[in-house]
Amino acid sequence: MNLKDFIRSIPDYPKKGILFRDITTLIKDEKAFANTIDQIVKRSKKYNFNKIAAIESRGFVFASAVSYILKKPFIMLRKKNKLPAEVHTVDFELEYGTATIEVHKDSFNIDDKVLIIDDLIATGGTAEAAAKLIEISGGNVACFVFVINLFDLNGSDNLIKKGYKVENLIEFPGH
Repeated sequence: MNLKDFIRSIPDYPKKGILFRDITTLIKDEKAFANTIDQIVKRSKKYNFNKIAAIESRGFVFASAVSYILKKPFIMLRKKNKLPAEVHTVDFELEYGTATIEVHKDSFNIDDKVLIIDDLIATGGTAEAAAKLIEISGGNVACFVFVINLFDLNGSDNLIKKGYKVENLIEFPGH
């Protein structure tokens, strides 16, 4: 199954000049969604990890299913002011603005090995912020898994250069 066939491309969203890669067309197809989850599970089994984290919000769709299948705890990395208890916070740059993500301070233990799942990597700013959150919490990043890599925006390559392991299911040029 070619998962690329299930990704809708929307020009000039969320702003002019961006070609948005929409995963809603993938997740509404039960076979494509199941295939995506199966591929993430298969690739993740190569790594030693005891927790799964995902980046709000589209990463949650994939990570919750993978967490269920692998019987691993699932930790949500959320946008600012969405978590009720004490949090660690990281601010970061996006390709079209700035953002903040947070995690509960009690989400990770010292030396937890964490698989991070998200729908897409572009420049890598969000992924790097996620790694920082896990690391300031005492954990270690076992691997990143992205459904889509916008390869010419170099996010995956930048993560690899920083010593992280990265898995991408499909690739598109970034715009």
